[in-house]
Amino acid sequence: MQIVVAPDSFKECLSSAQVAAAIAEGIGRVYPEANTISIPIADGGEGTVAALVAATGGKIVPTPSVDALYRPIQSFYGILGDRKTAVIEMAAASGIELISPEERNPLIASTFGTGLLMKAVLDAGFTRIIVGIGGSATNDGGSGMAQALGFKLQDKNGNPIELGGGSLENLCVIDDSGVHPQLSKAEITVACDVRNPLLGPSGATMVYGPQKGATAEMIGKLEENMSHFCRKLQEKFGINISEVPGAGAAGGLGAGMLAFCNAKITSGFETVSKLTNLEKHISGATLVFTAEGKIDAQTANGKTISGVAQLARKYDLPVIALAGVVAGSMKALYSQGVTAIFSIAQTPVSIEESKARAAELLADKAEQLMLMVKKAKLY
Repeated sequence: MQIVVAPDSFKECLSSAQVAAAIAEGIGRVYPEANTISIPIADGGEGTVAALVAATGGKIVPTPSVDALYRPIQSFYGILGDRKTAVIEMAAASGIELISPEERNPLIASTFGTGLLMKAVLDAGFTRIIVGIGGSATNDGGSGMAQALGFKLQDKNGNPIELGGGSLENLCVIDDSGVHPQLSKAEITVACDVRNPLLGPSGATMVYGPQKGATAEMIGKLEENMSHFCRKLQEKFGINISEVPGAGAAGGLGAGMLAFCNAKITSGFETVSKLTNLEKHISGATLVFTAEGKIDAQTANGKTISGVAQLARKYDLPVIALAGVVAGSMKALYSQGVTAIFSIAQTPVSIEESKARAAELLADKAEQLMLMVKKAKLY
C-alpha cells in the first residue's frame, strides 16, 4: 500500500513537515509496512521555502530583515536545487505569526522586511525569484516592499511617507530613480493562495483586515487609502490593478508585486506541487491524506486541500482531509474530490489546547481512521 501524505501547515502551530510527520506516525501504528510518502505542501504562505528547498535538494540561507513592525529579526530565503532560483516567503519577515495578537495593527504594519529579503536575493545575483505571499500581518499594498527596493514614495512636500497602510493617503509621487539595478532583470513569480482583488467587498482590506487587527474604523480608512494608492500606481505604471485576481493577496502585496516588480501571479499550490512532483507520487498511491489548520468556505478556492483533492480525483483515489477546525459547508470540497473531512479533536477542546496537542491529535486521528480501513479490509 502506498499512502501519500500532502498537508499544509497548521498556522501558529505546526509546519507542514510536522503535520506530515504526525499523520505518518498514526498511519504507521496500524500499517507499519505501508509505503508512506510525506510531501509537505504550502500554497505560498509559511512553509513554502522549506517545502521547495526540501523537494529540490536546495538550501536555506539565513539573512537579517525586519518584522512587520520594523523590528530587527533573523530571517531567511531559499535557493532551489537548480542553484539558479531563489525562493522567499513574505511570512518569514512580514508575517502575522511574528506579531503577537495585541500588537497587530495594519495601519503601521509594513512589508519593508519582505523587500529586504528580495534585496538580499537580488544582491546575491539571482534573477529568477519565487515569492510566496501568504500569512501576512500587513495591509500596505506592498508599499514597504517597494521602499526597501529603492522606490521613493513621497508626500506633497517631497518627504518619504511613513511605513504602513495608514500612510498611503499621503502618497503623492513615486520616484523610481533609485531602484535596485537588478530588479528590472528579474523574473519574479508570485505564489499566491487566494484570488481576491485589491479593492471592494472581497478585497484585501474588507476580507482580511479584521484578522490583522483592523477595527471597523480602521477598515474604512485602509480601504480609502488603498484606493488612493491604486490610483497612484495607475498614474505611474499605466495599469489598473484594482480588480486583478490575486492583487488583494497579503494585504495588497500582490498588487505591489505586479506594479513595482512586473511580477506574474500564479497559484501557490500549483507552483509548489509542480516542484515537489506531487502528481507523480499521487498517481502511484492507494490513499491520500491532506490537512490544514482550518477547513472552511475559503479552502475550496485554490488552497492546498482543494489542489490535492483535484489531483487525486484524476486517478480516482480516496482523499482524507484533516483539520483542527472544520466550519461551514463542505460541498465544494467534496465535489473537488475530497472523500471525507474530519476534525482532529476527539472531544470539545479549546483552540489553545488544540494547538498545544495538534501533533498528538493528528497522529491519533490518522491511527483511528486507518484502524477503520483495516477492519473494513478496504486495502
